[in-house]
Amino acid sequence: MQMREAAERILMATTLEEKLELPPEIAMDDQPGKAWKTPEAPGRPAELRISDKGVRADFPGVNRMDEDSERGKMMHFLCNHELMAAELMALVLLKFPDAPKQYRAGVYEAMREEQMHTLMYMRRMRDCGIEFGELPVNDYFWRLVANMETPMDFVTRLNLTFEQSNLDFSKHYAKLFREVGDGGTAAVLEKIYLDEINHVGHGVKWFRKWKAQGQSDWNAFKTYLQFPLAPAKAKGMAPFNAEGRKLAGLDEDFIRHLAVCEQSRGRTPVVHWFNPNAESYVAAAAGGGNYQPNKMELALEKDLQLISLALSRKDDLVLVDELPAVSHLESLQLAGFDLPEFATLEDLRERKLGGLRPWAWSPDAVKYLAPLADQVSDSVDFQLQDSVPAEYFSKQMGVKLLTALGDRSAGVVIDRVDVDELDQQLASLQTISPAGILLKSDYSNAGRGHRLLVDGKLAEADRRWLESQLKNHGAVVAEPYLNKVCDFSVQYERDTAGCVQLVGMTHVLNDKQGRFLGCRVLPKWASGLDPEVAKFLFSEAKIESLYREQLAEILASQLDGYVGPLGVDAMVYRDLDDRLQLRAVVELNCRVTMGRVALGLMKKSNQAGVYRILRKAALAEGELDKMIQVGATCLNDPRQAKAFIGIWQPVS
Repeated sequence: MQMREAAERILMATTLEEKLELPPEIAMDDQPGKAWKTPEAPGRPAELRISDKGVRADFPGVNRMDEDSERGKMMHFLCNHELMAAELMALVLLKFPDAPKQYRAGVYEAMREEQMHTLMYMRRMRDCGIEFGELPVNDYFWRLVANMETPMDFVTRLNLTFEQSNLDFSKHYAKLFREVGDGGTAAVLEKIYLDEINHVGHGVKWFRKWKAQGQSDWNAFKTYLQFPLAPAKAKGMAPFNAEGRKLAGLDEDFIRHLAVCEQSRGRTPVVHWFNPNAESYVAAAAGGGNYQPNKMELALEKDLQLISLALSRKDDLVLVDELPAVSHLESLQLAGFDLPEFATLEDLRERKLGGLRPWAWSPDAVKYLAPLADQVSDSVDFQLQDSVPAEYFSKQMGVKLLTALGDRSAGVVIDRVDVDELDQQLASLQTISPAGILLKSDYSNAGRGHRLLVDGKLAEADRRWLESQLKNHGAVVAEPYLNKVCDFSVQYERDTAGCVQLVGMTHVLNDKQGRFLGCRVLPKWASGLDPEVAKFLFSEAKIESLYREQLAEILASQLDGYVGPLGVDAMVYRDLDDRLQLRAVVELNCRVTMGRVALGLMKKSNQAGVYRILRKAALAEGELDKMIQVGATCLNDPRQAKAFIGIWQPVS
């Protein structure tokens, strides 16, 4: 029999008997014929015609594997894939008659094995009471592979993507079926696993012959795959199987890259982007100027881009300027973190997206993310937004919210240097706190742009500082410098309907000047409080209703049009009579905060911990290594960081 004859029958026959009749082990290939054009679909009996509306099986967990109906559905889905693989291999033989004879012989052998796999699944399905064709079958493989233009397309799409992913699935499920006593299905999957190793190996051999010389296997693989296919689809929905890939001939560099590679499967990814200098961009725009970050501010932007992984689901996407090193992603996986996809802006061309979530909707975010706006589904909440109104980013919002809560320690807003008026305002604040008065530039953040007046009066240097800040920010907030007992933050989310929901609370670690040092998060927030403070907050200050209801309603009413994260900084302090008092709002952050990051890290790691941002230059030699040895994880790669390192330290 000619190889071409067998391929024509397997591809276009309209009965299963014809399609699955095994051709001889060795066929002649001296009459390959003319190149075929791809048919719209393979020949199928009516009950097995492929459709994009076909059923996809939800693979049963161990607790449902003893249900025949569940196993039958899974094998029906897999059986269609095996049949379609045989059809696609037949198509390769017909489309590329001039391909090397040795390559065609390997495809022919694999095609026969795919027929056998189909027959084995059909027998197991019958044992489960299901006949092939009872359920609709999908055209997924056909849509993504059949339009191949070269044999290399087939090698990368089927051998190195779909068949490689089956190295994970078949081995894992064979083990699970054997554990629940279904040795028959386990034996089928074990046979398929061994054959898939050979199929992937055949693909690897020819892939290396046809790729550009000098190009690594991994880089070539990424280059040849076309959207919607991507390297992450070469991993199955099962534990990653490095051993099978080594047996197939894939090299260690390829395997390591693939092990840490992620991409959304089905759900369109939400795009996260870290822009920590948002307040500065807003302040510059409010004053009619342009903001240019200095060296340290640029380092903050670049060093901590991976921080958004704390806010991402596994099928989300984090925008970066440069892809993280494989070794660093491996360390994050070892620490137990599910990784999102990491990509550059250029990588996202033509990708369908499920939303845009920058650190803050400031002018830089609007400009940077605007090219992606048309790729976002109309049905999702996180669309491209206009820049948040400057007022929402200002320290004046803290004064406004406290005033709405009736707090006399709210402070005052200074918008001009009027000596008499200033002296009067500062004197009134001094009666609340003889310890001093804290001045905050309107768009400052993380403790930057603060100045302490110890005696509550403006010296000449203070006036010059004030004039400078008024010029750059338009206003300065003056508030009493309180005898702080502890800082904490309250995290919210405001939805498209304007409702504000409490997300969680964190303990904030600040220095005496209010500069951020870190966040501590616990499954039960109150367990991290001093007993006296806890009793005060819950019994006297009644913070549960205050934050869950009262402040949430105020935020819902005063942030018209805003959708996204909110963070409220707060503190407990002692008044002049040494009584505990609550300053319910120190300031509002209309953006993601480090507290929100810490909550995300606790959820991902399933344990309490402390998140800190360390200055690289301030670390003693060996200090970081000691922290890692006792369980700390560096979120960004300390070898690439120029100035800042984000550290997550679990605590018991």
